[in-house]
Amino acid sequence: MSFMTGSFQVDAFHKLAALEAGNYWFESRNRLIAWALARYFPHARTFLEMGCGTGFVLQGLRDGFPRLELAAAEMFPEGLAIARARVPGATFFLADARTFVAAKSYDVVGAFDVLEHIDDDAAAIGRLYDATAPGGGALITVPQHPALWSGRDEYACHVRRYRRRELIARLESAGFRIVRATSFVSLLLPLMALSRLRRQPAPAFDAHGELQVAPWLNLALRRCLDVERGLIRSGVSWPAGGSLLVVCTRPR
Repeated sequence: MSFMTGSFQVDAFHKLAALEAGNYWFESRNRLIAWALARYFPHARTFLEMGCGTGFVLQGLRDGFPRLELAAAEMFPEGLAIARARVPGATFFLADARTFVAAKSYDVVGAFDVLEHIDDDAAAIGRLYDATAPGGGALITVPQHPALWSGRDEYACHVRRYRRRELIARLESAGFRIVRATSFVSLLLPLMALSRLRRQPAPAFDAHGELQVAPWLNLALRRCLDVERGLIRSGVSWPAGGSLLVVCTRPR
């Protein structure tokens, strides 16, 4: 979660890297991404992640798909250094998602909680499309529902939270065809809504504190998201949730 037009708290990369492993949300999102890649693009040989941040997703894909040739672009050197250390076998680019050029180079491209940082997200989606090989595809995750906007979004320098139709329209305008769209973190949506009734401004908001939950609660939330992911795998597409996953393809 890195590409943006305004300021970004670059010291957050090190704090984030220390929290990701073992955290119910980051681990569950990684498992969902890995499942979607295996389910919809089983023959992919090359993968590009736009806005790899600390490399946590890339690390998960390396472990799950050891034969997949991995590449990643990140505009912040602080994040790129951590990602390089985590996934030394990948190819990395110091680049902006809005201007990165890799014409028809990758079987699958991904942007995981990146687009919400960018004012001109249509430009970034266009670069994703250009980087995708004909017949290949893209995996996208974004935070969902503007009504859930909170101090955490401000702290993370988000520009928006997406409506489903909004993201799908941008992807289709770029040329992608939508294969699957489902919300996730859906079973936890009531808890998210309650936690955001009191909207603290960014200076008073402790985003990392929100991620540091007690071990018993972390386990309970993980189990809840395991159930949710199992239903997604069985064909359920959740209509609402804290986040949104879209799977799409570039026509041949």
